[in-house]
Amino acid sequence: MWLTGNSGPFKLHKLEVESIKAKGLRILHISDLHFAPGQEAKTHFLAGLADLKPDLVINTGDNLGHQHAINPVLRALEPLMEFPGVFVNGSNDYRAPKPRNPLKYFQGPSEVSSAPNLDTGRFTSELQGAGWLDLNNQSGQLSINGQEIGFLGLDDPHENLDNIQSLDAQASQIDSVDLKIAVAHAPYLRVIDAFVARGADLMFAGHTHGGQVCLPGQKALVTNCDLPTKYASGLSAWGNEEHQSLLHVSNGIGCSIYAPMRLFCPPSATLITLK
Repeated sequence: MWLTGNSGPFKLHKLEVESIKAKGLRILHISDLHFAPGQEAKTHFLAGLADLKPDLVINTGDNLGHQHAINPVLRALEPLMEFPGVFVNGSNDYRAPKPRNPLKYFQGPSEVSSAPNLDTGRFTSELQGAGWLDLNNQSGQLSINGQEIGFLGLDDPHENLDNIQSLDAQASQIDSVDLKIAVAHAPYLRVIDAFVARGADLMFAGHTHGGQVCLPGQKALVTNCDLPTKYASGLSAWGNEEHQSLLHVSNGIGCSIYAPMRLFCPPSATLITLK
């Protein structure tokens, strides 16, 4: 069954994660809106997510999907900006999309686009003005429900904008928090390993669109990065000899206006509750 990724139908996944830290915290993960003017169904879906009243919104980038998307996407996100939130950018937050052959994704991760630059500075300033933390190669901290939540963040790894070296300073700034969350747009393995090494309890990413075109059972064929396809969406466990962490990869809510289709992979957001 083919599903359009820009007009719906959209899904909400609800997950419960066992945790000894920040119990009861409700995290709404949204990603890859790829917003374009006139996408009213997507706007209504985002407004409905606000009815969940999450404790925290994590936005893992690729919000913009058109050269004139900034004002429409800010209006669409407005109901969610009533809640504490954090964000990072994806490549589409820097450059407008352009037509490309979707079959090239089977040859490996897509190349950096040469499309016109977007006014990314204005967009991120608006999100910050609403109170959301900019985590592009930056750390942050929020007090939520009496718990101190610390954040590690990287700018888009797909564009090679991630500054892994910045994570050491970031980790030292949030050393005494109750829960440590790491955020990046694209879940490259170097990023996952770096987050685990800095003690992240939870990691969040998007970018993969869950595979976008999948076999039945949402078996992804590609991830558009070096993440193995079996981890293209949902929760997975990662760790080293000293630390264990969970990664959540979002299906994403949209997709490129030049490839507005999904197969066995509905556009979605996820509400995660720590139990």
